Amino acid sequence: MKARAELGIHAGDIVRVSQKIQEKGKTRLQSFEGLVLAVKHHTEAGATFTVRKVSSGVGVERTFPLYSPMIEGLEIVRRSKVRRAKLYYVREKVAREAKRALRRMSSVNVSLGNGEEASADVPAEEAVTVGTEDKKE
Repeated sequence: MKARAELGIHAGDIVRVSQKIQEKGKTRLQSFEGLVLAVKHHTEAGATFTVRKVSSGVGVERTFPLYSPMIEGLEIVRRSKVRRAKLYYVREKVAREAKRALRRMSSVNVSLGNGEEASADVPAEEAVTVGTEDKKE
């Protein structure tokens, strides 16, 4: 427990938390690696920290008690210097970037030659207008 207090987890750190999971009478370790958004009550008895990661395109956040016996290991993967104590703005920032990416996508109709048309979503940078070619027979 003393070692966890000495780690000095801060917002902006990338951490890997190994947690004990009990399933059907067996125990296994599951790791959760992500960005620390907030640390509350630093080294007190009820200290918690919130970790956020993106899994399959979906943001997942978990709040862990610092001194929980269910946490097997806590490792700081990378430290970053940040200017805020709580990084809750990261949630909106990621959503904003996703919306921008969707806006850049444009629908393109492609003629297959046999009278059918296929539709595809292509980024605006890659969208090319195709002109009709003169057939020489």
